[in-house]
Amino acid sequence: MATSSTGSQTTENQDTETLDTYNIPGSLKFVISNIKIIANNPLSSDNYTIWRSQVLKLLTANGFLPYIQTSTPIPDRLKIQPDGTTATNPKYSEWVLIDQNLAADICSTVSPAILPYVINLTTTATIWSTLERRLQSSNRSRVIQLKNELHNLQMKNDTMSQYLTTVKSIVDNIAAAGSVLDQEDIILYTLNGLPASYNAFKTLIRTMLHPIDLDDLYSLLISEEINIQADSVRQISVSDPSLALYANRGKGRRGRDRSTNQQNRSTNSNSLQCQICNKGDTQHTIVGIVSIQPIIPQILNPILHHPIER
Repeated sequence: MATSSTGSQTTENQDTETLDTYNIPGSLKFVISNIKIIANNPLSSDNYTIWRSQVLKLLTANGFLPYIQTSTPIPDRLKIQPDGTTATNPKYSEWVLIDQNLAADICSTVSPAILPYVINLTTTATIWSTLERRLQSSNRSRVIQLKNELHNLQMKNDTMSQYLTTVKSIVDNIAAAGSVLDQEDIILYTLNGLPASYNAFKTLIRTMLHPIDLDDLYSLLISEEINIQADSVRQISVSDPSLALYANRGKGRRGRDRSTNQQNRSTNSNSLQCQICNKGDTQHTIVGIVSIQPIIPQILNPILHHPIER
């Protein structure tokens, strides 16, 4: 009996030493250190697909995918020794160490609005499955909402660049919610939102024999906007020349003003006439007036030079 008791104590001591000397794997340390860097935006109902993709890749790359699968069996807590005694299972202790660290890491990336759903769950697998069940349903409703928004989108008074940016933003949000739109559908939604001035362009795109790439479509739409604006200005100039003149004012204005001033000076100079020679030379008139001395009758000279004494 003493020998059996001594053997049991020795086995338990060996298991305890194994647990005490067991270290966290390097791959787990990497996940702990980098999970909030990779999934830098806290999980919410709007970004579940992106968050799931980021965390799933990190766990898979480091060998922890089984820990988020509910089908993975959990090791027994105790193991039976050859002598019939029970002891703590080292594999269970290892599983607890990894699983609880992963659970804490995942919860650290969850927003306060979502955290109450998983705060009382104990394993990584139950936390992961609960997040999938709760957020995928809200994700589907968000996809429907975004698709409806894209279907009803109109260009209205936006520029083509602004309109295409809005289309791309909605498409990106749909992809982030876990749904992928076909390029033909995106082209259809984009064309449907254009005003009537683009009807000829829409007909051309719809009747093309070969499919068009989205990038090519966006470039063509920008060019078409420039052409439509140019045609609009041309129609205004034909229907109302005064508006076209008003739109083009200021171009060469200084030159026209200078030309007008020169014409006015030329007209004024031609209208001047010399009072002596009756010629229309302005310079001759000025020189003549300055150079001519006043003629004083001889009879007045004595009076001017010798004032009358009183």
